[in-house]
Amino acid sequence: MSLNHWIIGELLLALVAWGAPAHAGPGGEPCARTARLQHQACRAEVSDDTYTELAICLNTEDETEREECIGDARDARKEGRGECKEQREARLDLCEDLGGGRYDPEFDPADFDDDFTNLTFPNPYFPLVVGNDWSYVGGTETIDVTVTSKTKLIEGVTCVVVNDVVEDDGELIEDTDDWYGQMKNGDTIYMGEVARNFETFDGDSPDDPELVDLEGSWKEGRDGDRGGLLISADPDEGDIYRQEWKPGDAEDVAVILATDYGYGNDAELDAFVPQALAELLCDDDCLVTKEFTPIEPEVFERKYYAPGIGLFLEVNPEDGEIVQLVGCNVDALCAALPAP
Repeated sequence: MSLNHWIIGELLLALVAWGAPAHAGPGGEPCARTARLQHQACRAEVSDDTYTELAICLNTEDETEREECIGDARDARKEGRGECKEQREARLDLCEDLGGGRYDPEFDPADFDDDFTNLTFPNPYFPLVVGNDWSYVGGTETIDVTVTSKTKLIEGVTCVVVNDVVEDDGELIEDTDDWYGQMKNGDTIYMGEVARNFETFDGDSPDDPELVDLEGSWKEGRDGDRGGLLISADPDEGDIYRQEWKPGDAEDVAVILATDYGYGNDAELDAFVPQALAELLCDDDCLVTKEFTPIEPEVFERKYYAPGIGLFLEVNPEDGEIVQLVGCNVDALCAALPAP
């Protein structure tokens, strides 16, 4: 790095630290500046990955394979830089929707329940009572979600541990513990997760799933990670909010699309929804959200929640793939759920 580049970098850091815009023109509020800093971090990560890959290429003995490796590394760098730009634009767009302020939510432990067998006001869209469980099917995957009796103290807030196990064709691919705080007003706050990702490899005997990474894991208060509202007990159409914030790794956002959904009322929201399932659970009182992350700007899904039941459907509008509830123990209607 040249001396001039080093000086410019130090000046930019100083500007950010003192709260001054790090660039001229509009969009100089903390949210927009954060988006631009994340863009620089993304480009730096792409460069690091490229240099590492080129080092591997250099040690490939076969000349043809070595040249192919170098070409692939350069292509990956170009693609990665393009993704960084798309993420920056998506974050800047999100700043316009959320406002330009800092994301620094406060969680007062006095506002939260600490007994998950006797909640002050259970969230109707996500009843976090110990022992509740839900089972889902989507394509070849099955998902089992259970509210355990375990708790975790995070920044003074007692959180319940909800276990989420995903299998594909009967093979374990993910085993996650989510940590949720339950506010006395009914709002559910997402405080973190440890996501264990597994893969099964041909030739292993026995073919036990191997832990390959903890990608997606985060925790409120650790290394700048911040939690957020998972779902409100009293949502309003048009609300938009962060559910989690670990820059570059976990940046989920939710938008409330409807609080009075019933099948047949909105053709767009009906798309790919199993009619029998919606008619069983919704009496013009279901909640529909759009959930996305600026890390993957082109991807989003709709989630459907029924009062007293919770999440009963996820829809990917781009390809029509769905994940639907097939079993639960939270309500008498669970016994009547239609098969996929």
